[in-house]
Amino acid sequence: MLQSPELIIEPEYLEKILGDENLLIVDVCKASTYEQIHIPGAVHVNPAELVSGIPPAPGKLPDISQLELLFSKIGYHPDKHIVVYDDEGGGWAGRFIWTLDIIGHQHYSYLNGGIHAWYKEEHPVESDPVFVPPVEVNLTLDMSARAELVQVLASLEDDHCKIWDARSYEEYVGTKQSSTRGGHIPGAVNLDWLDTMDKSRNLRLLPLPRLKEMMATIGIQEGDTIITHCQTHHRSGLTYLIAKALGFSVRAYDGSWSEWGNLPDTPVETGES
Repeated sequence: MLQSPELIIEPEYLEKILGDENLLIVDVCKASTYEQIHIPGAVHVNPAELVSGIPPAPGKLPDISQLELLFSKIGYHPDKHIVVYDDEGGGWAGRFIWTLDIIGHQHYSYLNGGIHAWYKEEHPVESDPVFVPPVEVNLTLDMSARAELVQVLASLEDDHCKIWDARSYEEYVGTKQSSTRGGHIPGAVNLDWLDTMDKSRNLRLLPLPRLKEMMATIGIQEGDTIITHCQTHHRSGLTYLIAKALGFSVRAYDGSWSEWGNLPDTPVETGES
């Protein structure tokens, strides 16, 4: 029986447990990347399968039938330990982990550095696609990891709830916008998801103590609860993962700025908070 690994694991550890019958490896890379190289045995999930795709907030959680179809095709079982990785430093992998929290799955890990670390550090790869027989899946959703619009609005009155905006500084202050209105949720703090990665170590996360210091610098302290978002809850998949790894109580606002910034009456700040 596979002993439950840590939330964040290294390639060396994963290579040792390849082939374990209780392991399910999920690749959330671009299809073109998966077709060229992937970890042996990894099943592919198209990132588009993790979102509803319905404008104006296409990053919202899909409906339960879409989720059941997705988990059926990857051979899901609640007892499996799922290891997930991507090719961009953790955004889509973190979004997948958030989805696992939504379906109540308890055994999972993120491969630190994803396919970049795995391949560049010469761990085994394959190119043939992996298909598994579909299984019957009946999901029950747990929305405690999800923040909806009304909950985000209510959090504005809570001094101990911090809104972590994972977008770029330009999006945060409102000089770059992808919605009707630019800016940020009042009181939100900004730490760009890209600044949490160590580009000198194949897109691994920065060390957790360093990330904790960076969060403290922007005002997120131990004991705070966190709501994190970006434009579509893709980039904030990574910040959700980081907050979990550091022991914070965290929810993700999957409507994100594509919902907030396209509504006519949500409060908006521009410039620095």
